[in-house]
Amino acid sequence: MKERLTTAGFIRPTPVQAGAIPPALEGSDILATASTGTGKTLSFLVPILEKLDATSTPSTRGKRNAIRALILLPTRELAMQVLENYWKLMPVARHDAALICGGLSENAQFENLDRGPRVVVATPGRLEDFLRRREIDLSRVEMFVLDEVDRMLDMGFLPAIRRIAAAVPRTRQTMCYSATLDANIQEVVRDYVKNPIRIEIGSTSKPSDRVELRVYTVMQDQKLSLLNQMLEEEEGSFLVFSRTKHGADRISRKLQKLGHGSNAIHGDRSQSQRTSALKGFAGGKHRVLVATDVAARGIDISGIAHVVNYDLPNASEDFVHRIGRTGRAGAKGVATTFVMPQEHHDARKLERELKIRFDWREADKNLAKEERNRPIDLNTLPAPSTNTGKASGLEALLALETRTWRNESAPMPSGKGRRSGPRHKGRGRKPGTATARQGKR
Repeated sequence: MKERLTTAGFIRPTPVQAGAIPPALEGSDILATASTGTGKTLSFLVPILEKLDATSTPSTRGKRNAIRALILLPTRELAMQVLENYWKLMPVARHDAALICGGLSENAQFENLDRGPRVVVATPGRLEDFLRRREIDLSRVEMFVLDEVDRMLDMGFLPAIRRIAAAVPRTRQTMCYSATLDANIQEVVRDYVKNPIRIEIGSTSKPSDRVELRVYTVMQDQKLSLLNQMLEEEEGSFLVFSRTKHGADRISRKLQKLGHGSNAIHGDRSQSQRTSALKGFAGGKHRVLVATDVAARGIDISGIAHVVNYDLPNASEDFVHRIGRTGRAGAKGVATTFVMPQEHHDARKLERELKIRFDWREADKNLAKEERNRPIDLNTLPAPSTNTGKASGLEALLALETRTWRNESAPMPSGKGRRSGPRHKGRGRKPGTATARQGKR
């Protein structure tokens, strides 16, 4: 294991790894809280691999294993990153771990399960669906990891977690990780861990001391110019947070027009688009990634120099999670928040709640203003042309509106966009057996 860790570039354990790995290797349950970027992933992967190496071998065509370890995470991006770390430590056994999550082909996931992986990395929604359809057997799981528990509860996954935990043997070893551990989370976690070893690394309720916290007072229509100025004057990558999906797309497009490599990630983008955006940002193809809060939960990228709150977050917890994307693994970072004059009270409230001090600054009053949603002056549209017979600008606009109204009000053709027929009920499966699957996947 030491050789594999060294080969993968893991030399010195982080505090959470040093605290969690020894008791986990002894079989103890773990309950850990730690700031983001502290190396939580390796703190549960190492004990899992050590136990698997000592008690079994990867599946072969003649011998299929049962699922021995289950790792549950809130988003597919986080799940994919955990799987990549697993493959770094097990480069010759890529079929020994399977990914179960939404947004990807079900058939490919079924095929991976049929190969007999000892480890499953999953998101709650898709895994619960597979359980309901009896497409997966968790009855022989020995190690159960719940990572980012607080975020899974925020996203409404508690019912799915309860159903999944009920499908796993009660004699398992459980490792729970959370950025925060308030009374509600403790109550939920208490149901899944037995006499856990408690590990707390740093403060999880406030930004890291390694992050410089700046606030700029700026008008809404000058935010883009201020961000452009920062990109021109400062070095490093920028993770920009927008309150809305539409805003994320708009900011990214505007930055591209200004000559900056930028991409956006949010819930409306396909899995391939989100994966491409993350890889482009991590690999340096795009210097800027614009994200919403929900999408950013799957971002685990080292070396982010700047976090910019283009829009003020709705809650102090969101602020902490945003800021936690920079200043990771001992590095320093800068977090800048754009605050409009009418939002000063909200920003001061953040200071009080988190017991922090912002470096307050004023944006240049002469920054260019962004033009948005400029109304159309119908008086400036060209008059109808009697010579060419072409419609005027106003006539074309009205015709377009009429066509749109007609298309939206037209009845949908019968039977379009729907499928009929009986639903297939999946059969329970045991390790090493394949199931014929029918119907929609």
